[in-house]
Amino acid sequence: MDYVKELRKLVGTRPLILPGSVVIMINNDNQILLQHRRDGSWGLPGGIMELGESLEDTARREVKEETGLTIGDLELLNVFSGPDYYLKVPNGDELYSVTAVYLTRDIQGEINMDKNESIDLRYFNLDGLPDDLTPEAKNYMEPYLQRVNK
Repeated sequence: MDYVKELRKLVGTRPLILPGSVVIMINNDNQILLQHRRDGSWGLPGGIMELGESLEDTARREVKEETGLTIGDLELLNVFSGPDYYLKVPNGDELYSVTAVYLTRDIQGEINMDKNESIDLRYFNLDGLPDDLTPEAKNYMEPYLQRVNK
């Protein structure tokens, strides 16, 4: 089911409020998993909530779809919303995102990238993050980075 596509048939490109989740995934070497997206930028695995899902369900489903990995325990770090999270995408659709940011170290499986959504999936040291990290991903990671830099 693709809830947003169905909604767009009804409202066109008008602004929508879309909830979703992203996950900061930290491996045993304290590295963070980032997704090199088809638009050329790096970000966190995650996406938009579907009908009937919780934000945690969304996080787990999106991580599984995009990375092939299964995640367990999730810690809610923050929720981001408001005018700074307004987007107008190239096709003209407008949205305000409400994004729950989760942290996990509970990662199982082997990376199996969805090539329709990603160019690469890679773990990075926190002091060696890519220059073309999306502004949203930088904001989402800030609560975690503040915690580890204390």
